[in-house]
Amino acid sequence: MEKIYTGKTKDVYKLENGNVLLKFKDDCTGKDGVFDPGENTVGLTIEGIGKANLKSSVYYFELLKKAGIKTHYVSADIENATMEVLPATVFGHGLEVICRLVATGSFIRRYGEYIADGTKLEGGYVECTFKNDAKGDPLVTAEGLAALGVMSGEMFDSMKEQTLKITKVVADDLKSIGLDLWDIKFEFGYNNGEVILIDEIASGNMRVYKDGKIVDPVELTKLINNR
Repeated sequence: MEKIYTGKTKDVYKLENGNVLLKFKDDCTGKDGVFDPGENTVGLTIEGIGKANLKSSVYYFELLKKAGIKTHYVSADIENATMEVLPATVFGHGLEVICRLVATGSFIRRYGEYIADGTKLEGGYVECTFKNDAKGDPLVTAEGLAALGVMSGEMFDSMKEQTLKITKVVADDLKSIGLDLWDIKFEFGYNNGEVILIDEIASGNMRVYKDGKIVDPVELTKLINNR
């Protein structure tokens, strides 16, 4: 297989059938040996976390399929920590989409003078950032994306609608095991002109609370997979 991309937590290969293979690694983002999904560099290795994250992603991709939401997911081999996906073109040089159900984290750092940490954001608040470590993943609006030629207004509307639907599926599932989703991060791309969810849906991309306390991503992975 031809390797086409080396990522922080996954390697990407081109398959002969035209699809793409994601190889999940045990490398995790963090700092000084401490796991932190908000960091932009690999900070530690946790044995088995690649397979665990893949298992979580497959679980949620299957839930989305049942809900009639199309994604890039095709199939997976948990034992070998690989997932076959449809090829998709990313928006710009990579775009992250965050859905916030509760105000916290960087949202409070930006807007804390207007809203208290922990305030519910009714209906969900969707925002986008460019994937650019050097510039601190800058925020960008729908109008900005259109002006820059990254995506059309129609594509943005589709992406936002899907983001809210996907977030509800994940939040409802977590609620069923006593967990509260505060925010979650996605990536989207387009395949044959259609906007679809790509990458993964793993614990490291969401902030979840139980009984008022944040759940460590490694522990969250166990709770999702061992229900």
